[in-house]
Amino acid sequence: MSGLVTVVGIGADGWAGLSPVARREIDAAEVLMGSARQLALVPDTGAERVAWPSPMLPAVEGLLAERAHQAVCVLASGDPMFYGVGTTLVRLLGADRVRVLPHPSSVSLACARMGWPVEQTAVVSLVGRPVESLHPFVRGRVVVLSADAATPGQVAALLVARGYGRSVMTVLEQLGGPGERQVTSTAERWDTEVAEIGPLNVVAVEFRPEPGVSPLPCVPGLPDEAFEHDGQLTKREVRAVTLSRLAPEPGELLWDVGAGAGSVAIEWMRAHPACRAVAVESRAERAARIARNAAALGVPGLRVVHGTAPEALAGLEPPGAVFVGGGATVPGTVEACWEALRPGGRLVVNAVTLESESVVAAWHGKVGGDLVRIAVDRAAPVGGFTAWRPAMPVLVWTATREAAS
Repeated sequence: MSGLVTVVGIGADGWAGLSPVARREIDAAEVLMGSARQLALVPDTGAERVAWPSPMLPAVEGLLAERAHQAVCVLASGDPMFYGVGTTLVRLLGADRVRVLPHPSSVSLACARMGWPVEQTAVVSLVGRPVESLHPFVRGRVVVLSADAATPGQVAALLVARGYGRSVMTVLEQLGGPGERQVTSTAERWDTEVAEIGPLNVVAVEFRPEPGVSPLPCVPGLPDEAFEHDGQLTKREVRAVTLSRLAPEPGELLWDVGAGAGSVAIEWMRAHPACRAVAVESRAERAARIARNAAALGVPGLRVVHGTAPEALAGLEPPGAVFVGGGATVPGTVEACWEALRPGGRLVVNAVTLESESVVAAWHGKVGGDLVRIAVDRAAPVGGFTAWRPAMPVLVWTATREAAS
């Protein structure tokens, strides 16, 4: 393919809201691409019109290749680089072959209507994503990009179930267009107070918990009771230290080997929306439990592999970090994890038994790294008094693979 593809952002106000530069690009195009709704917003210029098929993504590259030597203009909603087709085209063609003319995004328009500072407002897209993706953002304010007319009701139901029924929800329809409309209610009253909602909408939410409902922290160290588990769980304080050693980076992949309840993989993915993880667990009931925990805590994209390491690791994408919370004594497991790491990747192994400590000590002698022993005592009643009850100490070994050996 050759030539430049121009991407023009367009709002609900259509042609009237476009800048002179954007109009000229559309007028000059030999081919106009976009959704049927977007194409209907601009007048006939004589260009070939190509409506995106469904599904769109598998067809994009082929449609562009067929028109490689024509002047192509792609229409996109709002800002094409904000959850838009502009990002897809840059990934396929490269930034030097895509020219983007953005329009105000729905988030900018929503914040303008609500009087919210954009830089202080979280954004969650539920377009093609399950509503559980909202869970990590339930604090402060958020703008939700809706998939369709059903999204606001799904958001309301999630908030009620979470204990945030008093949260104020404002649905903003057709932002910037002649049919713009706002509907406001609380999550708990949504079904009874709100009638039909249009499919083109965003939802502005101010979160308000019910009395006694504690918000889940956005930093590592969720309460142990936030997870469904059978006792096989990296405890809160140790988990916070473990995540600090794993050091999540946006876009990185974590292997959580011997995942138990999946707590480390889940908190890794909560650290940034782009973080990815694979939880490897040998017991079927625990693997199913990990998937439930992931959905309940807002990272339904966590991949769960039911199998035993090291065999279950074969064929997985090489990770940027690995956590071994169980199975360190299984022959070949730590070696397979170390060999799979990308250069600069971090391996963290937690050991609580003499046997697993012995494995860690041997590896520390071989490749170095950092050793820390964590001991946590919790206050508990003893008769009519209070005393400290020690938890089992945990040895945490961290090593960085500087280069492939």
